Amino acid sequence: MDLRLPALRGLLRRPRRLLAAGAAVVVLAGAGTWTAAVASDDPRAVRRSDQVMAVDGVRLDTSYFTPAGSGRHPAVLLAHGFGGSKDDMRRQAEDLARDGYAVLTWSARGFGGSTGKIGLNDPQGEVADVSRLIDWLARQPQVRLDKPGDPRVGVAGGSYGGAISLLAAGYDHRVDAIAPAITYWNLADALFPDGVFKKLWAGVFVNTGGGCARFQPTLCRMYERVAESGTPDPAARKLLEERSPSAVGDRIKVPTLLVQGQTDSLFPLGQADAAAKAIRANGAPVDVDWIAGGHDGGDMETSRIEARVRAWFDRYLKGDEGTETGPAFRVTRTGGVDSTDGTARLRGASAAAYPGLRDHPRPVALTGGTQRVANPAGASPPGVSALPGLGGSGGLAQLSALGVGVSLDFPGQYARFDSAPLTRDLRVTGTPTATVHITSTRDDAVLFGKVYDVGPDGRRQVLPARLVAPFRVTGAKAGKDVTVTLPAIDHEVQKGHRLRLVLASTDLGYASPAAPATYTVSLKGSLSVPTAPSVTTAAAALPAWVWWLPAAGAVAALALLLTTRRRTSAPAPDPGLAEVPLMITGLSKRYAGATDRYAVRDLSFRVEKGQVLGLLGPNGAGKTTTLRMLMGLIRPDAGEIRVFGHTIRPGASVLSRVGAFVEGAGFLPHLSGRENLELYWRATGRPPEDAHLDEALEIAGLGDALARAVRTYSQGMRQRLAIAQAMLGLPDLLILDEPTNGLDPPQIREMREVMIRYAAGGRTVIVSSHLLAEVEQSCTHLVVMDRGRLVQAGPVREIVGSGDTLLVGTAVPVQEPVVEKVGALDGVASAVRTDDGLLIRLDPGGTAERLVVELVRLEVPVTSVGPHRRLEDAFLTLIGGSA
Repeated sequence: MDLRLPALRGLLRRPRRLLAAGAAVVVLAGAGTWTAAVASDDPRAVRRSDQVMAVDGVRLDTSYFTPAGSGRHPAVLLAHGFGGSKDDMRRQAEDLARDGYAVLTWSARGFGGSTGKIGLNDPQGEVADVSRLIDWLARQPQVRLDKPGDPRVGVAGGSYGGAISLLAAGYDHRVDAIAPAITYWNLADALFPDGVFKKLWAGVFVNTGGGCARFQPTLCRMYERVAESGTPDPAARKLLEERSPSAVGDRIKVPTLLVQGQTDSLFPLGQADAAAKAIRANGAPVDVDWIAGGHDGGDMETSRIEARVRAWFDRYLKGDEGTETGPAFRVTRTGGVDSTDGTARLRGASAAAYPGLRDHPRPVALTGGTQRVANPAGASPPGVSALPGLGGSGGLAQLSALGVGVSLDFPGQYARFDSAPLTRDLRVTGTPTATVHITSTRDDAVLFGKVYDVGPDGRRQVLPARLVAPFRVTGAKAGKDVTVTLPAIDHEVQKGHRLRLVLASTDLGYASPAAPATYTVSLKGSLSVPTAPSVTTAAAALPAWVWWLPAAGAVAALALLLTTRRRTSAPAPDPGLAEVPLMITGLSKRYAGATDRYAVRDLSFRVEKGQVLGLLGPNGAGKTTTLRMLMGLIRPDAGEIRVFGHTIRPGASVLSRVGAFVEGAGFLPHLSGRENLELYWRATGRPPEDAHLDEALEIAGLGDALARAVRTYSQGMRQRLAIAQAMLGLPDLLILDEPTNGLDPPQIREMREVMIRYAAGGRTVIVSSHLLAEVEQSCTHLVVMDRGRLVQAGPVREIVGSGDTLLVGTAVPVQEPVVEKVGALDGVASAVRTDDGLLIRLDPGGTAERLVVELVRLEVPVTSVGPHRRLEDAFLTLIGGSA
């Protein structure tokens, strides 16, 4: 619906009263089920019920999770990200329920099984829905109440769901604690920073939502207007601000854990900074956590963050004052690759208070005279910093964890100002600033500021987190001084390196003026760099007895040193496994903070060249954890993984022989399929000739579609392009996680042929899939897992054929007296005549070989003998129906 201004003013004046008096929630349909603990040895069960609720004319698809025991518990609402659904939150909901919470998940309007138009967290739409859900929780016998109608409730979620948690706290006084992650404070600032349209991310939003028609008409018209003009107008900005947490920032007064991503060109760190300042000004406790990932990829640190959210709610919902919730400020720091063991450096630094983005600035002198910068006609070709929609997929996500990415500035389209080589290491934590003088041949100028870390040779330069700060200069024809606030980062510039300030006229992710213009740029003063010295990386604390007993402490330190050396020294390659694509031995991985809860436990299997191996198991079996360890993304707690004889560790060189497609494909829609793949390969930093692009594309079978824009592709073509991306470099081991998701039967058949063709060349494919019939047709071998353990491994035909029922084909129908004789044979439990022969069930001691001999003796005209069992039957037998 349209938001009328008088109604909106009234809503902002009395948000709590309005939301407390809305229409009641009506349960339209419900199905209660029980689910056991997932991928765990923990015997505690979780009760789950699915219901569709009618809320103000919209149907919301919900799931409700509660501990199996009796009593009342604090409640948690878990909100999903944009384009997702309630199912994305199931695992976290089950974990929280096991920890003593009543948890409600739901699909927001326009997503999953819910109806309605997408309102971008409209106060009268999605925000009001949350209040109705809180009303429902207040009536549940499992939920603890602070008073009648007021449940003890927290809200958490990421991105779109993070914003709804902030908004819920601002509009409904019953919310007691929140934990928003990688989200926005002011959506207008996020999509229109300094008056510049963030066109690629805005387009991703609309496409992910299913197209403009899926949004409220007001939002659709606004987007089309801004996308066509390339310039956000005041009405567009006002519309987004009204749906932002900043609109009710003075009303958010509950304990807030803000988690924000460092590799995030959509919602950068400045959004969390604004939220932290506003909420803290209201007197509420606020902790801030900068993770290594974000919307542009990197490590999302899921286990650590979920544990911190759980501790936050334990403290502020359960009232457990003894719970340690973590430091007031924490930042995860990545420092490239450790040369001793090939691992990615990932460590935390913290401070007792949040330093903000301008703490202890240090001036860094820059040189570079007045420079002329061209804005080309049509703002093309554009410079490149981040790659919206690509950064979180597959290989780029892994590269971003190491600080590697694509950056490109075209000659003549940027000005640069360099520092002298640094005489000591410099840690930048926050937003650098610089004042520049801009003159333009046109009145309106748009530029993009970024700070590079330039190596000693002057050639290698790194754009930290691949972030850029756009800024618009009005009245530029007469000349104007402008203070540029550059992207917030946490980055160490090493001694001998230089800082380089670049002001570019174009950037791929943003709309620039289409009219050609020339900008004259000069520097006014130094680059001001925040250093935040209070943020320190603490060494691991030693036990108290080390200080009391120096001798014992020395022994312990020596033992720790020896253990560390053994752990960090990579085992030598095994020559006997040099031709074996994969050997997993005794692999185990515990859940974070648990001593006896395993995601994977004592897993061992071997994969040979030319195999297409299906990795099967119910949800929570440990398949994804196994694949992540195989790709070097996480470390096992025990056991080892060897690829072609080399032990897998993060950053191991043998990973160059591994290709992976483990997430939904993301491509730049306006580029062709070939251009997307070429851009991806450039991001790896490997020579173009090593890509084997044509061979990968021939296997993928995309044909002439490679020259078309990806936005014209069908889902099946996008999936095949994603597989081609994983096959770049023709890796000897290809890992595919759910490659047929969302495909129709013809597209699934095409994907099957792609996998078979790839393995036919002597390479190996590992595919994880829930489509058992498809696995049966495309895979040569299987590994079946359940609750983290290996259930069975071997050729498909052996696993499927291990059933006790055989179908015997005959040339002519078998007469009933013969059927009776067959049924009376030793080793035969029963025999039934069918249209094509006999269906025979064997006793435990019966064998197919002995049966065939007896059938020949009885002169049964046998033409074929085979298992009367599908892979689905075998799978359910192996796992005991736990799927």
